[in-house]
Amino acid sequence: MTNFILKLIALITMIIDHYGAVFASDIILFRIIGRLAFPIYCFLLVQGFIHTSNIKKYATRLLVFALISEIPFDLAFYGRIYPMHQNIFFTLFIGLITIYYIDKIFSEKKQYFPLIIFFSFLISSLLFVDYSFIGIIYILVFYFTRNYDRSRQLLFSGIIIFLANIFTGSYLQNYALFSLIPIYFYNNKLGFYNKKMQLLFYIAYPLHLAVFALIKLYY
Repeated sequence: MTNFILKLIALITMIIDHYGAVFASDIILFRIIGRLAFPIYCFLLVQGFIHTSNIKKYATRLLVFALISEIPFDLAFYGRIYPMHQNIFFTLFIGLITIYYIDKIFSEKKQYFPLIIFFSFLISSLLFVDYSFIGIIYILVFYFTRNYDRSRQLLFSGIIIFLANIFTGSYLQNYALFSLIPIYFYNNKLGFYNKKMQLLFYIAYPLHLAVFALIKLYY
């Protein structure tokens, strides 16, 4: 299963999840399907970090789309500007910066490692980003297990994700464990890829939220 296919699965399940949250909150199946999206995005973020040739461009791209997506995100889910919940691009941006600094200084200055994690958790909580500090845990577990064989990586990741969900009372989020199935079959290949396709995957996030917001407003 290529990078492209994983992104497609994450995108489709995310849109299904958001449809359920915005238009059919009483139908739990939409939210269950949607639980697959975020862990896949976290896994792909770590893969992107490993393979990117320019971490600054990668981080900037995430931040730019976080800013672009915020108003559509607020309008789709809350019908107004809502400062108490920020979109998932902010979570991914904070996670990327976190693993960047851990990777950069961990081997030389291990004493700073807990401090980096603490501030990452603190910032994600204070900014009310989607998934809060639990989202950072998802990213970190895929980062720290990146050199494991796939079976061992997903076993360890699954245990941590399960415990994090139970700790926060997010029992519905335990359906996220099913995302480990497509991740298991990831073959480390890009698949169908070019710059335009990469941009389309980014644009799809604010675009579908804007469409949902307009539908919600007028219908």
